[in-house]
Amino acid sequence: MATLPSPGAAPMPEISEQNEALKRENAQLCAQIKALSQRLAQGSAGVGYPLELVAGLRTLEAPMSVMTDSYKGTHFQMYPACKSMSAYGEFREKFTGMDDNRFVFYGMRYYIENFVARKWTKADVDAAEAFYKTHNAGYTPFPFPRDLFNKFIAENDGYFPVVVEALPEGTVAYIHTPCFIITAEDEYSRLCTFLETILTMVWYPSCVATLSRFVKDLVTDAFEESVDPELFGMIETKLHDFGFRGCTSVEQAVLGGSAHLLNFGGSDTMSACYHVQFHLNGGRPVGSSIPATEHSVMTAWTTEEEALRNEIELYGDGPYACVMDSYDYDRALNEVLPAIADAHRAKGGLIVLRPDSGDPTEQVIKGLRAGEKVFGCTYNSKRCPHHTREEDIGKGYKVLNNCAVIQGDGINYKIIKEILDAVHKAGYSAINVTFGMGGALLQKMNRDTMSFATKLCHIIYADGTERDVMKTPKSSAAKISLPGRMFVGREREGAAPIVLPKDHPRCERLDPVMQVVYNKRPIPGIFQDFDSIKARVQRDWAAIPPNGNPISPELQEKVDSILKSRGNTV
Repeated sequence: MATLPSPGAAPMPEISEQNEALKRENAQLCAQIKALSQRLAQGSAGVGYPLELVAGLRTLEAPMSVMTDSYKGTHFQMYPACKSMSAYGEFREKFTGMDDNRFVFYGMRYYIENFVARKWTKADVDAAEAFYKTHNAGYTPFPFPRDLFNKFIAENDGYFPVVVEALPEGTVAYIHTPCFIITAEDEYSRLCTFLETILTMVWYPSCVATLSRFVKDLVTDAFEESVDPELFGMIETKLHDFGFRGCTSVEQAVLGGSAHLLNFGGSDTMSACYHVQFHLNGGRPVGSSIPATEHSVMTAWTTEEEALRNEIELYGDGPYACVMDSYDYDRALNEVLPAIADAHRAKGGLIVLRPDSGDPTEQVIKGLRAGEKVFGCTYNSKRCPHHTREEDIGKGYKVLNNCAVIQGDGINYKIIKEILDAVHKAGYSAINVTFGMGGALLQKMNRDTMSFATKLCHIIYADGTERDVMKTPKSSAAKISLPGRMFVGREREGAAPIVLPKDHPRCERLDPVMQVVYNKRPIPGIFQDFDSIKARVQRDWAAIPPNGNPISPELQEKVDSILKSRGNTV
């Protein structure tokens, strides 16, 4: 607790003087941070982000020379002398809990533009020198490829000397399809896997995009059963991103939230919506939301009715949402909702009721029944087999009049399916329900969710000898990698990508899928806008059936041959 100055003590400085002193101190600190950021970011903080923003906010900035796992710094000494090395990244398992081995590839642009394509300077090597000299056990010097770093800074204008091929953003493929291939040549071959750590992180946005797509399948199936076709455009609004506050960082929220927007247009993660709109889509909007109360708003008023009437006055002529369980969900539905019904009708908008506790399925059904009781409903043209009341039998699914429900508490893929099933069994159309998913959408997954890994696949030794490299652990067949240089192609537009040995004659009859996204320096304009990527996901997911095998017979023959030669079970 603060104490007053004792009698006779020196007078305290005026508040204005203290403020001025703090301003001067902050200005000096800000200048120091900005200068440091300029040295670390080499004049750029990534495409689309001004350096001033980074200087003021990105306190976790670090030079590219340490953007890898510690042991990667030592591998340049451990690899054999060679002329070329190639490594690739792949998903090895189906998404946990799903009976579907497809995935949506997304996020490579972020890692290329913000990390791989970053121009190095001597400041990166100096920063590495200062760090590595105490990074070994006992704070002793740790090895790192100082000479190779300095060499490509001098000879390649500071750009990391590798070639990266990748699937186009939004590609739909089966697990075991290479997502990217890294190739390094000559003296830089030893740096082939230095970027593995950064590029492997593409697992995260790809997993979010894939999960969001699986949910879209659930919603689409429900619409086909219980929604009139002219309203199918509303599918786009039925899964809302509620995940911003549950993320571990702003960066995660932007990246994961962007991945979700490939499939749905509803999001409260405004940082992701802004990023996509202005950095990836030429200013064209992609994500949207509606006005809504939170518990703090509801409890700030002396009654929930007052809070609702205020919201109706402000936003009642359009869609708006109201959380209904700050005190008693049942009472809010049975007493408060009827009390504001006339005010809502007079405005003509859509009220969206939001329960936020209790059993998700039960609370949604309660909300629908209350909405029907207060506002009434119509019947659509889809015959509902679940009606039990005599007056409903033979009619379509119920559609509430100017009312709906959004469930954002406890939502995941399984719960969404349970709720949609219950909604149908209660005789209601899926058009009446929207879902908000937070932690389960952006947070409750990891690299093992689809088992992403990057592995060496080909090497040319110093004497010119070529070797197909393949990991074959007898203790885990799931961790076997693919050997050799690989070609990813498709037989026709909309067909699933397949993988062949790169030198096989059949490759000439296929359309190549992978594209070079970094060729020892950035490639301007290589990435498409977000609208194009979203259209690719929509088109290819519909065209490519679940549970296919991307490994061609020609590549499988090579895999089997190596396994047999090593005594592994094929």
